[in-house]
Amino acid sequence: MEIESIVKNRLKPSANYIYGFADLNGLLPYEYKNYSLGISIGKRLDDKIVNTVAQGPNTDYFNHYKQINSELEIISNSIVGDLQKHDVKSIAIVPTLILSSEEFKPYFKELKYKISHKMVATRAGLGWIGKTDLFISKKFGPRLRLVSILVESTIKAEVYPLEDSQCGSCNICVKLCPAGAANGKLWNVKTYRDEFFNAHKCWAKCHEFGMQIFKRDVGICGICVAVCPIGRTKKR
Repeated sequence: MEIESIVKNRLKPSANYIYGFADLNGLLPYEYKNYSLGISIGKRLDDKIVNTVAQGPNTDYFNHYKQINSELEIISNSIVGDLQKHDVKSIAIVPTLILSSEEFKPYFKELKYKISHKMVATRAGLGWIGKTDLFISKKFGPRLRLVSILVESTIKAEVYPLEDSQCGSCNICVKLCPAGAANGKLWNVKTYRDEFFNAHKCWAKCHEFGMQIFKRDVGICGICVAVCPIGRTKKR
C-alpha cells in the first residue's frame, strides 16, 4: 500500500490540485503527538470568480469559497477512509470555515487553530506565507483552499520545507489591504505572525464586509487573494 497512490486517486482532475507530505515530528499539540506525517492538499479557486474580488468580496466568491471547502472536506474524509482500509490511522483537519463572531469565540484571543493548514503546507514544501498571512503556493499562488490530513506512520517525508518568504519587495497586497493589517515585513519560519500581520484588524474588516454585503455576521474578504501577482500571472 502506497499512501501517495491513495491520495492521487482522489484528486481528479489532477490539474486542479496540489499535494505534498510533511514531517510533523515535534510540531503538533500534545493530543496529536502520534501523528508524525502530514498530508497537505490544495484545490485551486476559479480564476474568473477570484478576479471579481479585487474591489471587494461578493456573493459568488462567498459561495465558491464554501463550495471548495466542502469539496475538500469530502475528499479528505474519503482519503482517511481509504487509509483505514489499510489499517493506517489518520484524521482529517477540515478546511478553515467562514465563521460568525459567536462561532469564533473559542479562537478570538489569538485567531488561531490548533492545527495550521499553512504550517503543514509549508513543511510539505508547497509554498510559503505572504505578507498578508496568505499561503502562497508555487503553482496557484494564493488562489486555493487547503485541507490537511494527519497520519500515524513511520514513513519519513523526503521533502525540503519552505522556511522563507519568496515575496521579495512586492507590496501589492500590503498597499491594497482594506484593513491595513500588514506592515510589509517578510515571513520566515522563525517569525511570529503578529510581527508582520495584524489578524484582528483583518478579522474586523472581514466581518464588516460580511454585514455590509451579506447582512450576516460572517467574515469574508479575498482582496489580497485576487491582487497577488503570483496568482494572476502564473501559467496554468
